[in-house]
Amino acid sequence: MNLIIDIGNTATKIAVMDSNNRVVARRRVEHLTEEMMTALLAEFQSIDKAIVASTGAGDECVCRVLSERVDYFMEFTPATDIPLKNGYKTPETLGADRLAAAVGAQELYKAENMLIVDFGTAITYDLVTDGVFRGGNISLGAGARFRALHDYTERLPQCEPTDEVLEFGRSTKEAIEQGVMRGIKYETEGYISDFSAKYDKLCIIFTGGDAKYFVNRIKNTIFADWDLTLYGLNRILEYNAAKKDNE
Repeated sequence: MNLIIDIGNTATKIAVMDSNNRVVARRRVEHLTEEMMTALLAEFQSIDKAIVASTGAGDECVCRVLSERVDYFMEFTPATDIPLKNGYKTPETLGADRLAAAVGAQELYKAENMLIVDFGTAITYDLVTDGVFRGGNISLGAGARFRALHDYTERLPQCEPTDEVLEFGRSTKEAIEQGVMRGIKYETEGYISDFSAKYDKLCIIFTGGDAKYFVNRIKNTIFADWDLTLYGLNRILEYNAAKKDNE
């Protein structure tokens, strides 16, 4: 089995996946410790390959433990080979989660042209065409928008993402909620409209922790939930392990 670890800015996502690309177990923790790693490897003793991707900090301990405990370990870096061409001008600055999500989308949906929208701490809009990761744009996520309205104004309350869909707010709380949620909706629909006009049969894929709030607000999309990056990392792990076996 494979162990997939994605260390982000606010949380660490973990998945144990079998040879059929199925998630056997998954965890989400704020901070992954050596004790947690030891317990996980004891629980799943058949783990023989592992990959770590980090857009945050604190991966040194995780990498050390895995390099000592599994047969094949790799850290996902800008120099890692992937089964997707990378057309980004500065690959050394590209977030591992963005590239892994693109690999995961290609693996799961086999589409020629894809727009991958990741609703996380930041919202990323990434384009893949003809088997090449072209790049994308980065915008503030819903949580950051709500915090900014609260932190930089004197009287506006702290609000959170909502499933409620209203044409306009009938209270200050509703006005903030609908203003942020509708703002993201219109922003995302603008990207979809622009790219759909340029690329035939564009596959629109939503992922990330806040994607569930927008999949019903915006039509003709695929909801890939939070596993998309993990599927991509698993594909990258298998791709590199196979290359090593063939050397």
